[in-house]
Amino acid sequence: MTALDLSSPVAVVGTGTMGQGIAQVALVAGHPVRLYDAAPGRAQAAADAIGARLDRLVEKDRLTGADRDAARARLLPAESLAELADCALVIEAVLERLDVKQELFRALEGIVGEDCLLATNTSSLSVTAIGGALDNPGRFVGLHFFNPAPLLPLVEVVSGFATDVTSATRAYETARAWGKTPVACADTPGFIVNRIARPFYAEAFAVYEAQGADPATIDAVLRECGGFRMGAFELTDLIGQDVNESVTHSVWQSFFQDVRFTPSLAQRRLVESGRLGRKSGHGWYDYAEDAEASEPHTAEKTRQPAYVVVEGDLGPASELLALIREAGIPVREEDEDHGTRLVLPGGGQLALADGQTSVEFRDVVYFDLAVDYRRATRIALSASQDTSPQTLAEATGLFQALGKDVSVIGDVPGMIVARTVARIVDLAHDAVAKGVATEEDIDTAMRLGVNYPLGPFEWSRRLGRNWAYALLDDLHLRDPSGRYAPSLALYRHAYASDKREGSTS
Repeated sequence: MTALDLSSPVAVVGTGTMGQGIAQVALVAGHPVRLYDAAPGRAQAAADAIGARLDRLVEKDRLTGADRDAARARLLPAESLAELADCALVIEAVLERLDVKQELFRALEGIVGEDCLLATNTSSLSVTAIGGALDNPGRFVGLHFFNPAPLLPLVEVVSGFATDVTSATRAYETARAWGKTPVACADTPGFIVNRIARPFYAEAFAVYEAQGADPATIDAVLRECGGFRMGAFELTDLIGQDVNESVTHSVWQSFFQDVRFTPSLAQRRLVESGRLGRKSGHGWYDYAEDAEASEPHTAEKTRQPAYVVVEGDLGPASELLALIREAGIPVREEDEDHGTRLVLPGGGQLALADGQTSVEFRDVVYFDLAVDYRRATRIALSASQDTSPQTLAEATGLFQALGKDVSVIGDVPGMIVARTVARIVDLAHDAVAKGVATEEDIDTAMRLGVNYPLGPFEWSRRLGRNWAYALLDDLHLRDPSGRYAPSLALYRHAYASDKREGSTS
């Protein structure tokens, strides 16, 4: 099954920001495009807005004047649904209400031809439920574009329970012909991106609710240590707290209130207060012109340790040893089977976040996971009230000697980046095991859809065979609510790897 022929008209119903963006994508690809909106005058206004954006593309030398003129000639506002009768594809981008979408597609089914492909751009509703209102749900598919649609490459092609393979394939190939990167996905709450991304927000909010760190510090650690493009607090302020919480709540409800997807009470209070983010002028951060910028906690400069002793294998943090030596700090190595840590001159220990807490041990400071310790510009340390000031100072001085800013947070098991990545990896393995998508499509979706530095399976391979399982298992022991219980899929992944390596553990 191939993509739609460029001569085939494409219709977009709903002319808000997303609808206009999808229409522009189809138009620039070469299709005749019809725009329809139930509100009088909106389709024409949307066509005018798209025309203005085409002008800007010409000004930036991204489109020729001739191509712009041809595209404008192919763009037609429609005054009624009946004018969409000859379209080969109709994509809706209307209000996120099941009854509204079902009513629209029932009407369209009586207008368009039998071979017309019907698609929804829903981000939170069930494709199966929307298509369930149709006499022929086999031609119904999800085409979930990301905003802004003309710029972001990812399109989730979602097959409902009754979607024909031929319909899904045609939608997939059409999205690819439009210059997008499609990924195939089963109809599951949140699809790929909005399902697997939930921990990115949830764990940041959980650390904040536990008074482990403030929003600015958590965001800085996620960016400068974790390699994420934006922190969870600034990103949800950009998205809109009401929008982000609504998606979280929808996924949680759709999974029958699965504790792994529980919404944040702190975010609920933010929404209730009307602090919705940038669009309201205040969210987690204040966006007033005279507002003082929120700065992350950064430790004062302290002296570097005279040496460090490394015991065992530091695993994902092994590259630190080269950085320490390059900084001129002597490294003494001891072959200790029971340890994966650095011992500081005062006798205190420095260990990579593993899901345990500092208070459980005599004198331990934890440091967070980094996507790349050489390139990271900030490292988070976690200590308890019982940690000696000397150990914390030596740990701080060590990372400062490596050129890193240091943020000291509370005694939070799994810290910030490590627990976030572990949960993302877990949900990704669970999704593959349940037939949601392939490993490759999940990695592609998370890199392109939300700009993660690595896909979940890329993280998993880099971090080691059972890193995520071990961290979540330790977290689960300390929070037995079920939120951190490793999935059966992750357990099987870790155990299978163990067997291949001859382990009997």
